[in-house]
Amino acid sequence: MMKGESTVPSKELANGLPAEVIMESSYVQNGETHHHVFEEKGRVVYMNNSYYIRYEEKFTGEAAVPVTVKINPNGTVNLIRRGEFLTRLTFNSDEVTETQYKTAAGIMPIKIDTQNLKISYYDRPFAGRMSVDYALYFNGEKLGSYQIRLRFTT
Repeated sequence: MMKGESTVPSKELANGLPAEVIMESSYVQNGETHHHVFEEKGRVVYMNNSYYIRYEEKFTGEAAVPVTVKINPNGTVNLIRRGEFLTRLTFNSDEVTETQYKTAAGIMPIKIDTQNLKISYYDRPFAGRMSVDYALYFNGEKLGSYQIRLRFTT
């Protein structure tokens, strides 16, 4: 939270507000860097002391993938993508978290090492930013390094 901000969100936010959502992700896997930017209309909802940012990632010629980013009051973040397989990542700068990653070959237990996690909010209009840098590991082997930059404005 930034100084001078109210800690109780507006009533409108409890019902959900339309938002412009910009999600940038980049990652390095096998020495190759990939970068995606999604600029979508989404929604921000404040429920049970958490912020939910919802939008859809649209790839040309593919079905849209619903994405939910949940910012928890304890500073952790959940990223849920409902694509062909459900992906649920938990980012926590204090500890390594785990997820079950479903693939066509079966379920892989993945460790998520969050190296950097920053969240900030702004008033009038209500907006926020989140940045997270993390690495994924499978069987002790690093799968890749990832960066997410999320911005939303109501």
